[in-house]
Amino acid sequence: MKRWLVVLAAVLALSGCGYNDFQRLDEQTRSAWSEVLNQYQRRADLVPNLVATVKGEANFEQETLTKVVEARAKATSMQVTPEVLNNPEAFQKFQQAQGELSSALSRLMVVSERYPDLKANQGFRDLRVQLEGTENRITVARNRYIQAVQQYNVLARSFPTNLTAMAFGYQPKPSFTVQNEAQITAPPQVDFGTPKK
Repeated sequence: MKRWLVVLAAVLALSGCGYNDFQRLDEQTRSAWSEVLNQYQRRADLVPNLVATVKGEANFEQETLTKVVEARAKATSMQVTPEVLNNPEAFQKFQQAQGELSSALSRLMVVSERYPDLKANQGFRDLRVQLEGTENRITVARNRYIQAVQQYNVLARSFPTNLTAMAFGYQPKPSFTVQNEAQITAPPQVDFGTPKK
């Protein structure tokens, strides 16, 4: 009987100090992260089809196409393990590689506007729609991950649950940030030029 009382007291003590909340939010962040990876993988899977379609355009700029292929190879070569969630440096490298692929794909789409035959290609149009949808899904998945990490980090830094975090090794998790924060916080320069006389 005493053993059951000790176990019950331990369970009540752990749940009262936020231990169960750490378990729940840790699982929530892992689940949200899996969805982020799922959407990035979907985008990476679309890129070879996109590249094959664009290669059909004889005079398409090879440099732009090469950058897309290289960025995809770099983004998919990273080993993404659950430990990435607890390693800010590895997380930033992953984010940077995905950002480079986003940039290369954006450049490809801008350049494709100069090729009427490519724009008219049904396969290219379908891939473009799929990529746009995937980018939207990535944004939603990243937003859900950011919210899950926020809840987890608030628990990890608040008193008295921060004591539980220290006792069980629950470190704050890294979250997504913009890579060009200084650039996007600068007000845009609008110049309509001098009026002509």
